[in-house]
Amino acid sequence: MSESTGPGAHHFEVRSSRVVYDGAILALRLDEVEMPGGRVAEREVVEHFGAVAVVARDEDGRIAMVRQYRHPIGRRLLEIPAGLLDKGAEESALTAAQRELAEETDLRAARWQVLVDLALSPGFTDEALRVYLAEGISQHHVAEREDEEADMSLEWIALDDAVAMVLAGEIVNATAVSGILAVAAADRSDVPLRTPESPWRDQPHAFADRKAGRAST
Repeated sequence: MSESTGPGAHHFEVRSSRVVYDGAILALRLDEVEMPGGRVAEREVVEHFGAVAVVARDEDGRIAMVRQYRHPIGRRLLEIPAGLLDKGAEESALTAAQRELAEETDLRAARWQVLVDLALSPGFTDEALRVYLAEGISQHHVAEREDEEADMSLEWIALDDAVAMVLAGEIVNATAVSGILAVAAADRSDVPLRTPESPWRDQPHAFADRKAGRAST
């Protein structure tokens, strides 16, 4: 049994772990975790691929946004281009972001920086998101789209207008909100943005590793 010597010193040892659901884009894992004082508690963990998103800004300061139907809430949302890290270890997060920008907007970018990293809901999931700032925008090839993406539209929104839409509750997608507010803050800060291949401490791997293991058997 691990022993704590004060707040912040306890080691949360996992006594047992089992997967109770293993789907296409997530899994549900049940862990038995040792709490301070010795009690063992069950914790539900949703494993996820993780994702990338892109704040693509043109020379006029406008952001490329997509309006997409989201079935769980039953309406279209204004979002930034984003997608899952579901192509396996051979595709880096940056390459995935470049792919998603092209697939969703028919755009490409000459300059990339890491804007912000997010743990989206760490109370129950390992899902994490890296948001890039992409500039030097130009047209790319026209992508084929299907399902919800076939109905998706591209809109160019001035940054100040996007911030106002966030504060007015008109942009509510968490990825878009974080990206918009982060780039607005970065513009007003002397803190340099990170290079596109900067380490990503919380990038999730458990679900992707399990999928890769199933595919090899």
